[in-house]
Amino acid sequence: MTIKDLQPKVVWDNFYGLTRVPRPSKHEEKVIEYLLEWGKNHGIQAEKDAAGNVIMRAPATPGMEKRRGVILQGHMDMVPQKTGDSKHDFLTDPITTLVEGDWLTADRTTLGADNGIGVALALSVLEDKGVKHGPVEVLVTRDEETGMTGANGLKPGVLKGDILINLDSEDEGELCVGCAGGLDAEADFRYRTVASPEGFVGYTLTVKGLQGGHSGMDISLYRANANKVVARILLPLMEKHGVKLVSFTGGSLRNAIPFEACAEILVSETATRTVKKVVDEVFGQIKAEFAESDPSAQMNFARKAAAPRYIGDKVALAVVKALLACPSGVIRMSRTMEGLTETSINMAIVRTEKGHITVHSLMRSAVDSAKAALADRVRCIFEAAGATVAFKGGYSGWTPKLDTPMNKVMMEQFKKVYGRDMKIMATHGGLECAIMGAKYPNWEMVSVGPTIRYPHSPDERLDIPSVARTWDYLKAVLEAVPEK
Repeated sequence: MTIKDLQPKVVWDNFYGLTRVPRPSKHEEKVIEYLLEWGKNHGIQAEKDAAGNVIMRAPATPGMEKRRGVILQGHMDMVPQKTGDSKHDFLTDPITTLVEGDWLTADRTTLGADNGIGVALALSVLEDKGVKHGPVEVLVTRDEETGMTGANGLKPGVLKGDILINLDSEDEGELCVGCAGGLDAEADFRYRTVASPEGFVGYTLTVKGLQGGHSGMDISLYRANANKVVARILLPLMEKHGVKLVSFTGGSLRNAIPFEACAEILVSETATRTVKKVVDEVFGQIKAEFAESDPSAQMNFARKAAAPRYIGDKVALAVVKALLACPSGVIRMSRTMEGLTETSINMAIVRTEKGHITVHSLMRSAVDSAKAALADRVRCIFEAAGATVAFKGGYSGWTPKLDTPMNKVMMEQFKKVYGRDMKIMATHGGLECAIMGAKYPNWEMVSVGPTIRYPHSPDERLDIPSVARTWDYLKAVLEAVPEK
């Protein structure tokens, strides 16, 4: 069985179409063109705004003209993650999908169900003439994953509806009515290089095979952070055995828990056996600690040609100490919603380039003051280590409103379709609702979606039966939207 055999066909055909179009964040040109052409081919009014968002509009079906206007919203970009042995090029290659029982996954890459399946559901509402609905607008935003650029660039007054149904949730049966705010931190260490001494040989220390995952949804699973693991191994090597740091590279995306990291080092020829023993011991301890959450963790310590220069010892040691001192993971769980992370940080990316080592972290919190306090903590740690620290991309959370007319509709229709009660919740992930709701304060906002597991990682998978149920539920909701 392949994706083309799945039902409902209209939804899976639209999702398949999106998998054929390269659409990594910051490179949405092809998918924008695809969406505009899709609208033209289906007789749907479609336009691109100044921020690169695509907006489509369809009139009410006969007899539904007096219903309140609904905006169906998702984002067009996807997280480009792949395994180390994958040759996939996210700028040119389509996603290869695989049906594995009740799950749809991809061949060693992210699937793009986050948020391609949400966009596919919205397009299907416009395409399927059997769906009854009032006035509908579809908003497909650009660059959600790396900065929420489309949401930030959306102009007030462009959209006419007053109910927003965001289709970027990842747990079927949950009605999301709130989300965390976010803030990016970048610490920058400047360094000078030193000529490599005689009698030193080169090695690479690579940690891989970690599960990684979404830095909001999966942060509470307490998976290992590859940057922290490598730093933890390096510290005793540098402090006790004179190891020199040439470079440190780890992670690739601000909102993905890093599952691979690599350090290039220089080791004295007389200490290689001892250093190898320490590397094995420390990694063995770490692997035992994370045996449940990261059972496939791997470490490779391999000889290579010695680099001609290395990073000065003082700065290199300060970097490693700061990487260990700075938190990464859950800071506090919610006291009001069971199982919800309130505040967290993901030390996402470390890069060494042209005299700079940069460390990128993404902080999230449902409480603005807690986010600010965490930012101060991060700043103090890195500044004490000699780095300069800058913050950007901050946004507040989406405050839950439980007793709204649309919430009631969502709950009632879920009970009719599923025969059970829907769970109301908030997410620790960042949703564009927080940003767009500030521009359209009259909106009632909710977020739903089929079940997705391990987004932002090559293990991403989409629950096939949940897509059909979500489609039936969305159709029922649109038919039940109240009048103006």
